[in-house]
Amino acid sequence: MSNKQTVSRYGVWEISINVKTEEIAKNPFDTRFKGVFKKDNRTQTAHGFYDGAGVFKLRFMPDAEGEWIYRTYSEIPSLDGLSGSFICSAPKPGNHGVARVSGKHFVYDDGAPLYPMGTTCYAWIHQPETLRRQTIESLKNSAFKKIRMCVFPKHYDFNKNEPELFAFEGNLADGFDYSKPNPVFYSHLETCIAQLHEIGIEADLILFHAYDHWGFSQMDRECNHRYLKYLTARLSCFPNIWWSLANEYDLLRHLTEQDWESFAKIIQEGDYAGHLMSIHNCFGFYNHSKPWITHCSIQRQDVYKTTEYTNEWIDEYQKPATLDEIGYEGDIHWGWGNLTAEELMRRSWEAFVRGGYPGHGETYLSSDDVLWWSKGGVLKGDSPARYEFLMKICEEAGGIDYLPERSPWDIAVGGIEGKVYIAYLGFSRPRNRSFHSDHPYLGRSNLPEGKYKVEIIDTWNMTITDCGIMAREDLHVELPARQYMAVRLTVI
Repeated sequence: MSNKQTVSRYGVWEISINVKTEEIAKNPFDTRFKGVFKKDNRTQTAHGFYDGAGVFKLRFMPDAEGEWIYRTYSEIPSLDGLSGSFICSAPKPGNHGVARVSGKHFVYDDGAPLYPMGTTCYAWIHQPETLRRQTIESLKNSAFKKIRMCVFPKHYDFNKNEPELFAFEGNLADGFDYSKPNPVFYSHLETCIAQLHEIGIEADLILFHAYDHWGFSQMDRECNHRYLKYLTARLSCFPNIWWSLANEYDLLRHLTEQDWESFAKIIQEGDYAGHLMSIHNCFGFYNHSKPWITHCSIQRQDVYKTTEYTNEWIDEYQKPATLDEIGYEGDIHWGWGNLTAEELMRRSWEAFVRGGYPGHGETYLSSDDVLWWSKGGVLKGDSPARYEFLMKICEEAGGIDYLPERSPWDIAVGGIEGKVYIAYLGFSRPRNRSFHSDHPYLGRSNLPEGKYKVEIIDTWNMTITDCGIMAREDLHVELPARQYMAVRLTVI
């Protein structure tokens, strides 16, 4: 029996090395330290990092079972030339690996489908422990598969409390030393990411944003690059990381396209696992045709047409789309944060039938200033249960694409050609709807010959009514004259 160290597939292999102070001739955070890992004919390079108190660490996430060998390289003798091997065993239950793009949708490394309908809790990691525990418990009991969250704290309405930890050494009063990341903070961040992984949630990690009074948004290029190198060295071993270069990149007006491109290059060079990466807009979209952008992360706030163009973005860039900010259920003074649950879910269903993955947010006023969208805590709204219902419909279909050739002029139809079709009626509340081929409005939307199981989905009341089996020429569906209905037609 082998006595070699064993690490599960998509788990974390790690070594720690103590280095004497006299060996470190400069800022230890600038030390070059890497490990080269080999299995069969494959080679991957992971970068090490300084963890404080004279300790350097190297981490690696193996993605294939069997024996891996490694060797380290560094300018510091104590870190150079270390070698060995370990065995990668089967993954632990529930660990599917890193999220990938598959056509216009998402899958995990092991081929399991991923439907990343997520939520937003920008600054939850910067809150007291009790509140963080509430957030994790709320997420555990929800259907959300992704959470948008910031590395840096956020200074904005309803979120002006000072965090206990910062990403750099120093404080607000005396200033921060951007050349020295704070290992205690990053250990805390890692704990939060690991907690999300335990409950099956992807951490869509926002690396830069403009809502700042500490100076983190104004770091110079050298500091930004050091920060990104340190971040990727520590976090690339987590399977549930997504890199979001920015929340509302275009509000960071001093950063140029050259800056963003250099940030993406550093992440790609530091992240051997190739996690998903995108950039989020406020006004104009970044050029999503860039090869480093794996998916479209969209903010769109049009009152009625928020998701009308979802399929056009997907088709233009040939990449999946997450509609990460389409407004929030709540009652605050900002227009984006006082939607009814009904309107948020209408936008979400419109995005879904057009092939996108809608995102949730909640901004209900609270005397303690604990709003989910920023601090987390407890979900209070009516939309989370409806997202769970939407997720159920999505899982049953196996994810859907927009089908323009099946869509009448006034509604969108999504589905999987030859298997299932879902027509969403949105604001409309007809007493009936015809789907047979000779209907004057259907024109280009004829369904294939055959028979269909017909169901009426009440997306708000979360009910499904079986209307029986109908042949294509008989597809005339009686409806309850209520808003937010959908019709599901499953090929028999």
